[in-house]
Amino acid sequence: MNTLISICLASLLIPADGTELRVLTPESGITSPTEVLPEYLKGLAREAFKKRRDRYEQLKSPEQCRDYAKSMREFFLRQIGPLPEKQPLNAQVVGKIEADGYHIEKVIFESRPGHHVTAILYLPNGTPPFPGVLVACGHSANGKAADYNQRMSILLAKHGMAALCYDPIGQGERSQLLTPDHKPKYGSTDEHTMAGIGAIPLGWSTATFRIYDGMRSIDYLASRPEVDPNRIGCTGCSGGGTMTSYLMALDERVACAAPACFLTTQERLVETLGPQDAEQNIAGQIGFGMEQTDYVLMRAPKPTLICSTTRDFFDIQGSWDTFRQAKRFYGRLGFPERVDLVEDDSQHGVTPMNRGTLTHWMQRWMLAKDEHVEEPDFPLFTDEQLTCTPQGQVMLLPDERSVFDFNAARADLLRQQRSEYWSKTSPDEARNAIRAATAIRKLDELRQVESKNVATAQRDGVKIEKLVLKPEPNLPVAALLFTPAAAAKDAVLYVAGDGMQQDAKVDGPIGRLVAEGHMVLAVDLPGFGETKREPHALFGDWTNAFLAYLLGKPLVAMRTENILQCARYLAARNSAGEPQPVYLVATGACGVAALHAAALEPQLFGNAKIQGSVSSWEQVVRTPETKNQLVNVVHNALTLYDLPDLIQLAGADKVTVVEPCDATGQPAK
Repeated sequence: MNTLISICLASLLIPADGTELRVLTPESGITSPTEVLPEYLKGLAREAFKKRRDRYEQLKSPEQCRDYAKSMREFFLRQIGPLPEKQPLNAQVVGKIEADGYHIEKVIFESRPGHHVTAILYLPNGTPPFPGVLVACGHSANGKAADYNQRMSILLAKHGMAALCYDPIGQGERSQLLTPDHKPKYGSTDEHTMAGIGAIPLGWSTATFRIYDGMRSIDYLASRPEVDPNRIGCTGCSGGGTMTSYLMALDERVACAAPACFLTTQERLVETLGPQDAEQNIAGQIGFGMEQTDYVLMRAPKPTLICSTTRDFFDIQGSWDTFRQAKRFYGRLGFPERVDLVEDDSQHGVTPMNRGTLTHWMQRWMLAKDEHVEEPDFPLFTDEQLTCTPQGQVMLLPDERSVFDFNAARADLLRQQRSEYWSKTSPDEARNAIRAATAIRKLDELRQVESKNVATAQRDGVKIEKLVLKPEPNLPVAALLFTPAAAAKDAVLYVAGDGMQQDAKVDGPIGRLVAEGHMVLAVDLPGFGETKREPHALFGDWTNAFLAYLLGKPLVAMRTENILQCARYLAARNSAGEPQPVYLVATGACGVAALHAAALEPQLFGNAKIQGSVSSWEQVVRTPETKNQLVNVVHNALTLYDLPDLIQLAGADKVTVVEPCDATGQPAK
């Protein structure tokens, strides 16, 4: 009878496809497993937002406000990494068109050597010098030629202000990745995130490239004899609102600003839309306490107009919260009239009313002309009329350098620096430096795992326990503990990139380890297995990865700590006396975290097997078109170490690397 029960339980627990090994069921108290990780991260974000708001409320005097703005600006600059030394723009005017009340010039210049920017300069008819306004593009495929970018620029020119609208990378004539027939290979947000994945380990981001292009565009605008360099404005909608917010915060030349359809608060963004593409996420900003509001506060008391729409997906409640905080802040500095908000009852996009209002705002502060502006109808140009390059794409220019080329060049420089660092640094010093860089805590600083058994069964003498483990109070993870009847050999912690159910099938790799006499704890790390969300085809679990990035604690670091906690738990379960070292097996995307665990706490592990994992971050940087690598990268890591350095730190004789993959997920050559 007992044998029959055992067989029946085994058939229920271990079917051929492994589906009945699920742990996080309603019976276990978990009703939405795929929301476990995002809700945990949101909880951390809420704590950070409260701390930031408490800090803001302590700002009472002008001196405190100025010190606060200075600290935020220094953090912002530090997080986007070192900007290059400015080189000659080598600007060319490649075409001119006369229009009604203004004329345009088609311009090409180099923001970096060999890296060209295409732009349209709208010049008023009249007597210069004019104020100059930089118009940053949103995520429109045709960039500077998009309807709303033309309308903003023309309206400004018709009201006595020069406007320069330039193509961002990934848009218009500046796609960095082309198909064989010279068409953009990806949409703008996908290309921006591709560039960001390679930039993150270097201490850069897509924002670094975008901000620097904006600053160099201001350099060009200010260099024109028709433009007064002391009267520079900046505006843009959506992604252009993002760039306006960044540039107005960081470039002191921006005297007047009007970001449109972007500014809300990070607090509301996390609760509604979630993180956006790579350029819109600054490493660690939520953890540090840098809100979207602070883009306005960093430039106070310079004139700033927040342009919003009622039904924007950038939450209007957050826009008004930002405005209220900014109004109080500007008031403490003595200039409350210099910040304002306009809201049109519309969806996402800069409306005619908002275009008129931002033009009114610019002329008020830069032309001393306080008159209402309405946008009339006027003809626009075709994409072809505004094309600047001979073949319609800068990457077809001779010897053009892409952002991916700049990533690779920085990787070369950092490899030399790392070689020198590791030649003179002790293992303990290196471990401490890596912990500081990743925010991975020491083992004795980590809480003990809470364990809840939700079911137990027997199979051929093997006890199988379904466990809900909690390495953190609000972070339940699914686990299966396999205990052989005979005296166990070394205990094995098994973390699988495809989830433990896949490898726990009948005759799977976990079963083979158990058959050899090992106690095996299989764990679905957060975001894998039962808690995995439907992945993006290119970027995998990008929303959780970017939220962790914003918190300043990458998923790699969180998962490393979870591995350490689970290994300690298993070591204690496997021994009646002193805990014994654990054998670590990690597959796929769990490999990077497992390497960190083995390197930082080598005494905890007997040895480690890493299978099917990416072999180095430098390879990620050098691969423009990566796949599912966002969860694997750590901000600024390559200034200090690469994954092979972790193998040496763990002990090359204790780490076995099997079937390593390249940055596209294919077997490494």
